[in-house]
Amino acid sequence: MSTAADDNETSEYWFAGDDVDTSAVDVLNLLRRYREAEGAMRSRVRDEMGMSEKEILTLRYLLEARAKGVVVRQKDIALALDITNASVSNLVDRLVREGYARRTSHPEDRRSVAVEATEDGDREVKQTLRHMHDRMYEVATSMSADDRSVVAQFLSRMIDSISIDDDPGETAAADASGPVAPGG
Repeated sequence: MSTAADDNETSEYWFAGDDVDTSAVDVLNLLRRYREAEGAMRSRVRDEMGMSEKEILTLRYLLEARAKGVVVRQKDIALALDITNASVSNLVDRLVREGYARRTSHPEDRRSVAVEATEDGDREVKQTLRHMHDRMYEVATSMSADDRSVVAQFLSRMIDSISIDDDPGETAAADASGPVAPGG
């Protein structure tokens, strides 16, 4: 198992110099290790369920839509996963064949077909992920409300920081003129 000190040594490529805050580097390294552990967990889940990454993402999307009472069309899946309509059709075919989803008549548009998760799909996802979600929830609830707030703010800001396109022209202009307002 690697330690924070080991991670700092391997991080010198990115974070070199006298003004580097090693505790900030430790946090970033722990975040990287979390992403790696989460990726390994997702791989185990895919293997256990015999599904591809896109199939898992589609099933999660369908389950979330069902929980919100939202009717999903194949084009909605294509937009959400940023894939072609042909790819979605093949993807939904596989989920239907395996019993995770079904096609139904759209309740508001007779010409359209809806896609929804099945009870079996919902049950299998819950059985597969139950213990891992319980452990994660236990970690989160063991923290004080103030600590959870700090972590939530940190993660939100990290999400925002990696959601920005690194357009070299935009970065140069921002450096020259100061901060750029979101969307502007």
